[in-house]
Amino acid sequence: MSSFSMLRAEIAGIPVLELARRFGTPTFVYDASMIRRRVDDLRRFDTVRYAVKACSNLAVLALLRRAGALVDTVSAFEIRRALAAGYQPAGDVPPIVYTADIFDHDSLELVVERGIHVNCGSPDMIHQYGDRAPGRNITLRVNPGFGHGHSRKTNTGGPQSKHGIWHEQLCDCLAAAQRHDLNVTGLHMHIGSGTDMEHLAQVCGAIEKAALEAGPEIRSISVGGGLPIAYRETDTTVDLGAYFGLCDAMRKRLEEALGHAVALEIEPGRYLVAESGFLVAEIRAVKHQADNLFYLVDAGFNNLARPVLYGSYHPISIAPADGDMTRPEVEAIVGGPLCESGDIFTQEEGGIVAKRRLPRAAVGDLLVIERTGAYGAVMGSNYNSKPLAAEILIDGGTPHLVRRRQTFEELTADESIPG
Repeated sequence: MSSFSMLRAEIAGIPVLELARRFGTPTFVYDASMIRRRVDDLRRFDTVRYAVKACSNLAVLALLRRAGALVDTVSAFEIRRALAAGYQPAGDVPPIVYTADIFDHDSLELVVERGIHVNCGSPDMIHQYGDRAPGRNITLRVNPGFGHGHSRKTNTGGPQSKHGIWHEQLCDCLAAAQRHDLNVTGLHMHIGSGTDMEHLAQVCGAIEKAALEAGPEIRSISVGGGLPIAYRETDTTVDLGAYFGLCDAMRKRLEEALGHAVALEIEPGRYLVAESGFLVAEIRAVKHQADNLFYLVDAGFNNLARPVLYGSYHPISIAPADGDMTRPEVEAIVGGPLCESGDIFTQEEGGIVAKRRLPRAAVGDLLVIERTGAYGAVMGSNYNSKPLAAEILIDGGTPHLVRRRQTFEELTADESIPG
């Protein structure tokens, strides 16, 4: 069966119908073998550092730790998730890095207390950290002055991006670090998600320039993430061998210029987990609105926000309740249960509702939204007082419940009625 097939009988060897019967819907399902495969793709880099924000389930983090990936975190609780998943706070190569543009009070206290390596994205972070932890090593995230992404909202470089230290301020930030007795031992750049080879090559050039400016203390460079995956059959992906070749050539030039070894890191999020994920929902209504056919399912943008936020495309398949894998195709719009016109999974950027060629379906059939392992469950909400979905990890042919469905009592546990 093609990975883009519109009819799906199983996920990682387990029948979709069985998963729905055992765990209910909507439910996120992750294929552990796909995550390991994607980590293996990047073994040529000295360090594969996973961006926790893409999917922060503890079971996924523990799987990545066992597969040899380190982690990049962006909040105090992401650090605590990494620790709970078995990562050590510090090491010769930092197992956990905190990358941000600010310190909130909790994150500053935690990195100081636990010795977490900090990747500073603003001059103020250097001052605040230096006041609390002089003598430590830090990394600087540099905004090279350009960016790229599959959406304007995922572009993390250039003058309209809040991320990173502006490249023209690097010299001042290096001086500030020196005044605070902080050692700048690494540089990091990430310009956005879904980048192509041309932009990745530009990142290599910008890192090389910044590293030469930063000087001989630089021991590691991170080329960030942004590696694209194919959401459509026509999507192109990056030649990883060619990309590593670009990065390695840049690293070797730096080693010659600096006179010592330089470690090469890559920091993927989406690339490692997106293809592993499936959001399984049940079709609860099939209705016609004039010439439009709607499949309405029990999952909404409270479960998967990417289509409504970015107009993101996800492959969609049907798992027929009667097992009939010969369904004819029709044009349909897929929507969720929320009291919002924007609760549509088949939409384009700007909120334009789009039809999709899908198998004919009926109430009770299952609909699977695919490649949802990244920025799926982590962006879930309780809008319309909907519970957070369950999460399942299939490993070695066995499905494990790694997050049970939220209950009403959990949903309201932090609320109170005065008086």
